[in-house]
Amino acid sequence: MDFAFGPQDETFREEAREWLSAHLTGEFAEAAGHGGPGSEHELPQARHAWERELGAAGWIGLGWDRTAGAYGNRTATLTQQVVWAEEYARAGAPGRVGHIGENLLAPTLIAYGDEKQRERFLPPIARGTELWCQGYSEPDAGSDLAGLRTTATRDAAPGGPYRVTGQKIWTSLAQDAHWCFVLARTEHGSRRHHGLSFLLVPMDQLGRIEVRPIRQMSGTAEFNEVFFDGALASADHLVGGEGNGWQVAMGLLALERGVSTLVQQIGFAAELDEVVRLALERGTAAEPVLRDRLVRQWAELRTMRWNALRTLGSTDVPGAPNVAKLLWGGWHQRLGELAMRVRGTASAVGPTAWSADRPYELDALQRLFLFTRADTVYGGSDEIQRNIIAERVLGLPKESR
Repeated sequence: MDFAFGPQDETFREEAREWLSAHLTGEFAEAAGHGGPGSEHELPQARHAWERELGAAGWIGLGWDRTAGAYGNRTATLTQQVVWAEEYARAGAPGRVGHIGENLLAPTLIAYGDEKQRERFLPPIARGTELWCQGYSEPDAGSDLAGLRTTATRDAAPGGPYRVTGQKIWTSLAQDAHWCFVLARTEHGSRRHHGLSFLLVPMDQLGRIEVRPIRQMSGTAEFNEVFFDGALASADHLVGGEGNGWQVAMGLLALERGVSTLVQQIGFAAELDEVVRLALERGTAAEPVLRDRLVRQWAELRTMRWNALRTLGSTDVPGAPNVAKLLWGGWHQRLGELAMRVRGTASAVGPTAWSADRPYELDALQRLFLFTRADTVYGGSDEIQRNIIAERVLGLPKESR
């Protein structure tokens, strides 16, 4: 199987590389390396400005289907989207604050939204001026999304809005988002995946929406819980029709692990390189068992890349997103454990002396270890992924529920 890129892709790569080199200066250079998983809270102002810089140059929305219109973004083939993502990651550019709108909501609106919705929401996403968060998971409906309890009741007046009431949790970037796409129950008495609707809700509703950060064991707060108390959503911002929310939501989740999987792996490679560097520096790479684990991590990462390229853009690989999540979740968690193994007893000591004003300091590898404990849970736990593969792909008997 040939995984090479063609001449046009390499020309595109050079253009992307030159643009990133010319623009990653000043405050943007200072923000480089900030805002990735485990540090989404860092340097928000500079990263918001960087989002607008990307939008002004047309680098947002490369993967959008343009048959419904152009929204300020460049055209790019699927392989060129991969090239841009690779160069972005290799440049160490700031973590994106607009990726939820660009990579999840925009393709969903193109597939399920109407013309007015696309005209209203896609251009500001492409410009980097409106940010989004995702209102799916709830305290009792995380991996089991069909069990959600948030409701949306339509006002009786003609053209009246929906009033959204309930709680969402693990909501990344909710503290910065202007909008939230919310999956809510619009049919009273409905159960499971029936009677759900997909609504676009403005976040600037004082007294109706409250965002509370969730502090993790790494000491940081990358995501939030969001409380809706009669929050208003326009009837014009119902996507896909009332009661069709499950279809829209599942269509969106299918988009969540595409080109982004390859980008993620570039970040993983950089983390692995740092662990290997440390193992060589400390001499622990000479230990046969530890050396075997380092080689295994490298080989598994290469395999994940080839698998991602094999399934990229394909619709005839059943269960591909679920398999990908199983692979990278466990791999990344083992890397965090390996980093601590390489560090030995030093992994229990912080990078700076304890002080009353900074009582909980961690270095990058310690944060990696703590953050990756959640990798096999968020985004659909390993148990849920295995059930989906077993029941929907392999056709095995369904689990008793």
